[in-house]
Amino acid sequence: MDERQLRILRELGDLGSVSAVAEALHVTPSAISQQLRLLQRSIPVPLTERAGRRVVLTDAGRALAAAAIEVETALARARQAITDFAEQPDGNVSVSAFHSAASAFFPLLLRGLTGPCRPRLTLADEDVAQDRFPALTRDYDLVLAHRLDHGPQWPRTVTSATLLREPLDVALPVGHPLASKPLLSPRDVADQPWITVHDGFPLMATIEAIAGVADRRLDIIHRINDFAVAAEAVAAGGGLALMPRWTARAHSGVVLRPLRGVHARRHIDVLHRPEHAARKAVRTVLAELHRAAATIQGRGL
Repeated sequence: MDERQLRILRELGDLGSVSAVAEALHVTPSAISQQLRLLQRSIPVPLTERAGRRVVLTDAGRALAAAAIEVETALARARQAITDFAEQPDGNVSVSAFHSAASAFFPLLLRGLTGPCRPRLTLADEDVAQDRFPALTRDYDLVLAHRLDHGPQWPRTVTSATLLREPLDVALPVGHPLASKPLLSPRDVADQPWITVHDGFPLMATIEAIAGVADRRLDIIHRINDFAVAAEAVAAGGGLALMPRWTARAHSGVVLRPLRGVHARRHIDVLHRPEHAARKAVRTVLAELHRAAATIQGRGL
């Protein structure tokens, strides 16, 4: 049993197939299968089994894969101890974020982490469906992800912390008859044309909740994920939309009104693999993300 074999077992539990593990680790499926066979020789109980054409983990395999996380974390801490001893806080830290979080957080990170002996940031935008955010922790040190207040929790294979619990408001064009109301209900907005995100993205659950409370199907006209583009469409009369209260850029042609009667709030969370936080530079960026979140919320209150 060695570190590489445990890593393969962990990835098999996360990704669900030998071919997917091979692609993620940039090796051939036969090489993955060979390492699994070598690992199995040192374990007295089966670690994998066939499920149709796929190889999946047994209960014992899942238990060892969970232990592999602790092994990788311990090894990462051991390696990082030398770096921390040498006081090298200016390492590279890669951060990904979905579009509205990137727009709000990235400028604050760049301004807050200037100067000598500070982490060197590598930033990227990754706007994906909710269930794909955890996989991004394979490619980035820190991943800004979003989920609804009552949505599914992140898998236990990643570490998560909430940066913001952000209300979602109804966006209307200036001069819309509903703009005169300080608070809107699902029945107020159910008969309006709507601009929503694509299926699989968290905000769709709130759209469905609005329809459920109003007891009617919403008329969804446009599918736009980028809030800046959606705001332009709202201002032009294309329909109503849900907008985050603090992280979406203000638009002179759009007004936001709170929505009652449904859970209309999203979490902006930061995800990472447990071993990533063993690096001092990553912990520095994590602390700066929390400071940036306080700044963003303070602007909106």
